Amino acid sequence: MKMAIVFDCEFLVVKNAPKRFWCGPYDPDPVIAQIGAAKISLSDSFEIVDTFKVYVNPVDRYGSKYTLDPFFTKLTGIEQQTIDSAGVSLQEANEQFREFSEGAKLWSWGKDELNMMAISCYIAGIKPCIPADQFDNACKLMLAAGMPYEDIERTRSNDLADYFEVEHPPLRGHDALDDALSVAYVIQHLLREKRLSQTDFGHASLEDKLLT
Repeated sequence: MKMAIVFDCEFLVVKNAPKRFWCGPYDPDPVIAQIGAAKISLSDSFEIVDTFKVYVNPVDRYGSKYTLDPFFTKLTGIEQQTIDSAGVSLQEANEQFREFSEGAKLWSWGKDELNMMAISCYIAGIKPCIPADQFDNACKLMLAAGMPYEDIERTRSNDLADYFEVEHPPLRGHDALDDALSVAYVIQHLLREKRLSQTDFGHASLEDKLLT
């Protein structure tokens, strides 16, 4: 079954850290705390066939565990006790995500893989288990479907479904799975409306390469 994965990541942040590019003396490194994903079939009725969510124990470059800032908890809804009870290592989380993807192309609203793989793996001192060419930018899909570039620039992933007026279950912004689903519901809608097709999903997936 040909499929695409839409994913999203939540990474550590404190108030105004984005304005400082996470370079303030008290800003944490922007490492991953949560990964969420939705798997979409690219054939038949384009169903969302599976979802994925994992919490990550964020650690600093010295291996010490980060304590979540109250601003991060308010933004994402992720509480320290959730990380403490359900969090896994970054390496395990990435391996789980790799297995979930089954070699399919991984799409995010922007380039979340830079935080999940490039930054977080570098900070943790581990080798990324998913190659860079398995990732792609879902903004390209919106361009292919006719969404104006200026609208893409000002639309967040959690607002995308509302932008296209796609009906969906309640979603919480800045929850990795719900943000992924917001994009996935739109992709599903655009496929069904024939504003997107399989060819818009670009290069063959790793699964396809293995079969050739």
